[in-house]
Amino acid sequence: MGRGIEAVLFDKDGTLFDFAATWNTFASRLIDQLAEGEDLRRHGLARALKFDLESRRFLPDSPVIAGTNREVALLIAPVLPRRTVDELEALIMAEAEVAPLSEAVALVPYLAGLAARGLTLGVMTNDSESVARAHLRAAGIEGMFDFVAGADSGHGAKPSPAPLLAFARATGHAPERVVMVGDSLHDLIAGRAAGMWTAGVLTGMAGADALAPMADVVLPDIGHLPGWLAGVGT
Repeated sequence: MGRGIEAVLFDKDGTLFDFAATWNTFASRLIDQLAEGEDLRRHGLARALKFDLESRRFLPDSPVIAGTNREVALLIAPVLPRRTVDELEALIMAEAEVAPLSEAVALVPYLAGLAARGLTLGVMTNDSESVARAHLRAAGIEGMFDFVAGADSGHGAKPSPAPLLAFARATGHAPERVVMVGDSLHDLIAGRAAGMWTAGVLTGMAGADALAPMADVVLPDIGHLPGWLAGVGT
């Protein structure tokens, strides 16, 4: 394969699934549920999450975009002093499991096409593994991946390269033969640190200018990845 790519490791939210279409709805539901009709609390939660209540959208610099469920729980805990961080994390995970999923492209044929090219496929998300697997099952694609890991799977969380290197070890590929595909700087920083190729996609909250410094390529969505892979050799 020369210098080509043998494996593709995907982020989940904002990459396999469009971020705004999925997670803006999730955040609206979560805030409404936790506010329990109290407007002051509702605004406090929105500020903590950097979520615009009028447009019902995350602000581009929201720490939720690339954060773990634990980190989100820690953000909102000061607004909800009667609840523990553990309780909040469990509630966030339960709500996340039923978040509406909007596929960035039709994922079943897309992933089948990549597999037909001999590529090993994986998912590494800062979401919890159980939530990630629930989402992949709902989309009918869980079995199409050789590796699925979340921030709680024991490998760490992005932007650490550790979970990416765990994928390389588990699948037997040298890091330089793997491309990390993601919508956030966390994904791309982790990929660079792991010695992998990095591909940014614009189905998350970050723009091309933000992603470009850490990316070998920035694509509109994952549907454009096969064409780029053909250029670098697979």
